[in-house]
Amino acid sequence: MMETNFTYLYDGTWENLIELIFWLIKEKRKPLEIIEEEKYEPTLFNMPIKPIRNGNTKDMEKRMPRESLRIAYYVFLSNKKNKELIIYYFLLNSLKYQHQIIYMRNLKCVNEALNIQKRVSREAHKWKGFLRFKETKNHFLYAEFNADNNILGILAKHFQKRLPKEYWLIKDQTRDILCIYDQKNLHFLESKDLTINLKIEKEEIETEELWKTFFQTIAIKERLNRKCQQNFMPKKYWQNILEMEDTYEKSDYR
Repeated sequence: MMETNFTYLYDGTWENLIELIFWLIKEKRKPLEIIEEEKYEPTLFNMPIKPIRNGNTKDMEKRMPRESLRIAYYVFLSNKKNKELIIYYFLLNSLKYQHQIIYMRNLKCVNEALNIQKRVSREAHKWKGFLRFKETKNHFLYAEFNADNNILGILAKHFQKRLPKEYWLIKDQTRDILCIYDQKNLHFLESKDLTINLKIEKEEIETEELWKTFFQTIAIKERLNRKCQQNFMPKKYWQNILEMEDTYEKSDYR
């Protein structure tokens, strides 16, 4: 007779996941699966469990290295399958090895967590430079991007510091979510919850055309090296970058 496996569920948020993981560690339970409620699919030999927790995780947080929590958060933002289990075992070992954990690449969970964290951080870093804003007729700045990982929060905090006196909106087209900044606070919501007027200012359109003309004029056709260009700016970024829009439309990348 097959044994029943327990699947631990959380609501999809970082706070709820951490609360669940800390509870599992405290109860000395080693889960076979941790999954977001919306993604859970019941099976015959699988029992879902969503523990009732009181939110009392302060004692565990105090014992956990801050760097470990930061790394775990970046793993959470990734599109990695079974990332919840990676986070669980990474934090479990962080409690044991404390600040030495980042040097213990021999542990599979540590090696995976650090590689994922690096990948998410690199993608966020690239978009900080590649993101292009347009001014709308509503006099706010609008930008959109497509990313492999859920980096909208990282970008929002970056541009909150870079553009503190502006009203702006950034949309993650991959996940259909967006962030609005009102010169004070960041507001995250799903695109379906907001109707956006994306009419661009005439001056903005003229400026875009001037920039495209300048970009094409300074290019030296004989020295054009697409392979080198793609090393610095992979094709997946082109559709959201003004100076590469025309090239993207003509490419076979879509």
